[in-house]
Amino acid sequence: MDVPMWVWFATIGAMIAILVVDLAIVDHPWSKKSGPKEFGMKQAAWWAAFYIGIAILFGFGLWYFGGGTVAGEYFAGFVTEKSLSVDNLFVFYLIMGSFAVPKKYQHEVLLVGIVIALVMRGIFIAIGAQAINAWSEVFYLFGAFLIYTAIKIVRDQVKGDSHEESDYTDSFAVRMVKKVWPVTDDYHGARLTVKLDGRRHVTPMLMVIVAIGVTDLVFAVDSIPAIFGLTQDPYIVFTANAFALLGLRQLYFLLAGLMDKLSYISWGLAAIMVFIGIKMFLHALHENGVHVPEVTTGLSLTVILGIMTITIVASLWKASADKKKLAAGSETEGEDAISRK
Repeated sequence: MDVPMWVWFATIGAMIAILVVDLAIVDHPWSKKSGPKEFGMKQAAWWAAFYIGIAILFGFGLWYFGGGTVAGEYFAGFVTEKSLSVDNLFVFYLIMGSFAVPKKYQHEVLLVGIVIALVMRGIFIAIGAQAINAWSEVFYLFGAFLIYTAIKIVRDQVKGDSHEESDYTDSFAVRMVKKVWPVTDDYHGARLTVKLDGRRHVTPMLMVIVAIGVTDLVFAVDSIPAIFGLTQDPYIVFTANAFALLGLRQLYFLLAGLMDKLSYISWGLAAIMVFIGIKMFLHALHENGVHVPEVTTGLSLTVILGIMTITIVASLWKASADKKKLAAGSETEGEDAISRK
């Protein structure tokens, strides 16, 4: 799809405007009376619905101006990136807990994290697009990387390893910052640095942002090859990523109570990565003159939506079954205690 430069600028400008409006309404940065407030579930639900609605309307706009194939590639990319962003939220959730970030400051940290993620992915999209244009065999590399990542996810799940075992307060990037500046023990509002006893100190808030920035880099490395397996159009790649990230902080508060219930989400993401990795191999073979069937955009969208639906339903069913099992166990223990008396 040939996208004029003015459309790129208009799209990026509109996204910046949405973030500014979000910041103005939610965080009240220019109000001296209203400081940071805790993000409520109802407020998060409305904003999450708003961002998803904008993403869907944008997809219909692509359908109108670019056709069904373009819109299908966008929706497949958006669903994939949104699914990957849920895994990103799990890590954000653990980072927040590791650094004991007060809830009223969490949405500010997430906003910074989203901006960093947008910049990171913009850089990787530019690099990826240039690599694909110069060397079609890069699809083999991207496909192998996605399948390797999927295998690693499955291996960690089978072993019982998870994000919880990572100590984000002692990561390499955090240790490097601590070597340069002293870190205060307590938060000083949302400030990143503070002057104590005549010396500049950094606050735990800055350390959280550093940890999230490194996490964004890691997830950008995973997500960009995944979406390039669905479309090679830089504009669709960028907008699908951007709309998946916009509203991420609202989704964080909306899913905070479900983090422990989505136990199969990693399995679903692994399956999607394997599917896209195979699709990349087939596309690379086709580009090199080998007659192999290619996966259509419609099939990609159907498979991705199907995998995520099955994953979410299975996770919620397991959570419900575990809850009933736990309740039944508690009742049995109570009856045993009464019988012993």
